[in-house]
Amino acid sequence: MHSIADVRAACAALPGSSETFPFDATTLVFKVGGKMYALTDLTGDPVTLSLKVPPERGEELRGEYPAIMPGYHLNKRHWVTVTLDGSVPDTLLQELLVDSHALVVRGLTRTQRAELGQA
Repeated sequence: MHSIADVRAACAALPGSSETFPFDATTLVFKVGGKMYALTDLTGDPVTLSLKVPPERGEELRGEYPAIMPGYHLNKRHWVTVTLDGSVPDTLLQELLVDSHALVVRGLTRTQRAELGQA
């Protein structure tokens, strides 16, 4: 994952994912069940991707990868911002994206999860 197109494709593959622009015309927010699980700046150079993580996982990732920082303009305990410069393996990025989506899905109501086929 290195481009906005890569991020969009990866998010589109997740159940119930939608693209929104709730903040401004360049901050692309990905939601599931009406809740944010990822966001990126369409004008960012390099591209960054913010993802939700459990606090202990975020600390571990920030310690291991210089390209992973506390969430920019987000709750620093629950979000990380990853610079997509190639230094973080694509397999890890995909895992983090799927986990961020799953974290949000777990917080949805039973009815919402059932609608997504995630009951």
